[in-house]
Amino acid sequence: MSTYPRPAFEQKICAPEDLAGAIATLPRPLVFTNGCFDILHRGHVTYLGQARALGAAMIVALNTDASVRRLGKGEDRPINCLEDRLAVMASLGCVDLVTWFDEDTPIERILAAKPDILVKGGDWKPDAIVGAKEVLAWGGAVHSIPFEHERSTTALLGKIRSAS
Repeated sequence: MSTYPRPAFEQKICAPEDLAGAIATLPRPLVFTNGCFDILHRGHVTYLGQARALGAAMIVALNTDASVRRLGKGEDRPINCLEDRLAVMASLGCVDLVTWFDEDTPIERILAAKPDILVKGGDWKPDAIVGAKEVLAWGGAVHSIPFEHERSTTALLGKIRSAS
């Protein structure tokens, strides 16, 4: 066991059942995004920084390991377990709060967070983003941020595997 204190960024990790209380402390407008974020790369951090710039605070909801597997990304995915992905995400300065969801979509977290701005990457059309209808109904906005750097974890893993 380490004699060092836990890193402060781990305080940003919030269990789903504690979300309402944690969100109440965040400034508005609140941005919400979600994803696997398995092996963090430049495309991810650029996107996250751009998403955060749309509001005063940002919450990121991560798919659990089981939820990632149901997405069909590969038998060995995720590469990094949820606990590790939560810690890496929480360490980013642009992220104010990180939580998770085990369902196939993050709709329950979106409804709990009631964000002002819902964001996904450029591979999502705004009207196809889970929670878009609900966020628009309470007066929020929905954004699909175009990819600035064409990167993907799947492509990165293919490159690593072909090199070995």
